[in-house]
Amino acid sequence: MEKTETGMVKVVGVRFRTAGKIYYFDPGDFELSRGSHVIVETARGLEYGFVVGPPMEVEEKDITPPLKAVIRISTEEDDRREKKNREREREAFWICREKILKRGLDMKLIDAEYTFDNSKVLFYFTADGRVDFRELVKDLAGVFRTRIELRQVGVRDETKILGGYGSCGRPLCCHTWLSDFVPVSIKMAKEQNLSLNPGKISGVCGRLMCCLKNEAEIYEELNKTLPHPGDEVESSDGLNGLIESVNILRQTARVIVEVDDEKELHEYHVSDLTILRRRRRGTSRPTMQKNANVQKGGSRQSAGKEKESKEKDAKEPRDGREGREGREGRQGKEARDRKDERREDRREDRREPRDSREAREPRDSRGKSSGFRENGDRADRDNQEQAGSGRERGRRDRGRNRGDRRREGRPRREDGGDSAPSANSEKAPQ
Repeated sequence: MEKTETGMVKVVGVRFRTAGKIYYFDPGDFELSRGSHVIVETARGLEYGFVVGPPMEVEEKDITPPLKAVIRISTEEDDRREKKNREREREAFWICREKILKRGLDMKLIDAEYTFDNSKVLFYFTADGRVDFRELVKDLAGVFRTRIELRQVGVRDETKILGGYGSCGRPLCCHTWLSDFVPVSIKMAKEQNLSLNPGKISGVCGRLMCCLKNEAEIYEELNKTLPHPGDEVESSDGLNGLIESVNILRQTARVIVEVDDEKELHEYHVSDLTILRRRRRGTSRPTMQKNANVQKGGSRQSAGKEKESKEKDAKEPRDGREGREGREGRQGKEARDRKDERREDRREDRREPRDSREAREPRDSRGKSSGFRENGDRADRDNQEQAGSGRERGRRDRGRNRGDRRREGRPRREDGGDSAPSANSEKAPQ
């Protein structure tokens, strides 16, 4: 590694495939220019690459040690060998694909690559998950008689290797000149005022288009001085209004202003506007038609209600209003009283009538129980037990009397009423 007088390191950038990553090597004493083919030593062995630019000076911290040197400039024999390797790669691709189908593996083969010295064959594939390809490696090693390496790549790397055309009609950036994938977010599409439809902002790989990053910094800088739709602003001519839309590249904004009780749409440059209040997040953006209709409809409704209330107040005098309020109060009180009376009636219906209880109890127990009710201050536990025993004796006596009547063939009587004669009464002797 040779350092210059300024402490910089002299390097040359080399690529091994189109739009591939650039690696730094020590140019040594070779005179290299852009497009020159060279043979260099890498971690995979000898490789055939091309120079992306003349030698340059970089800082030592930008270099990944150790810095390896260029072995030689490619010769005609090296070029013929590289061409032959490309032909062998196509053959290896179809052989590997046939082995994958035979094994029934859930993987998609993308590309095959030979190293320059034929010491290794690399196969690139995609799959939804992990794939057990150990048996496949054994089959391929038996065919090619060299080291086999299988690498699983993502959908972006697949598109980069295969290539294609984007929605703009040009070849894909990642396949032609973009060496590294940059992180892209949906925020970049929002700042550029693009449609958030996934079909319009996604590339061939199904991910967000890499070109969204190209102008992201410019749009971010322009948006700093622009108001947002819904903000309340004041123009240079003294009109206040709400931002309806903005044009980022022209740095203009369309403002809804009110002139002579009518809504109008004016366009101003950003420098002629002063932001008074920002729009709350989550509220709807203002539109010309919506705001006008809402305001007109609201004013009509409010004016109609005020007119009706004024007419009622004018027609009905104060004494009449007070009398009406008094009548409404009395009516409400009467309704509550009727409701309470119905509730008491239901409660009384659920209670057992006094006459039915006296009919069930014997005469002596009725006298005692009525005496207790008349003299509430003498109601104690002993008398209640005695009353309960009296009720039990009365039930036994009634049961005994019913049994006697059945035996004698007499008609059954309950509560002093006559009943139809039973079947036993018909068989009784006259």
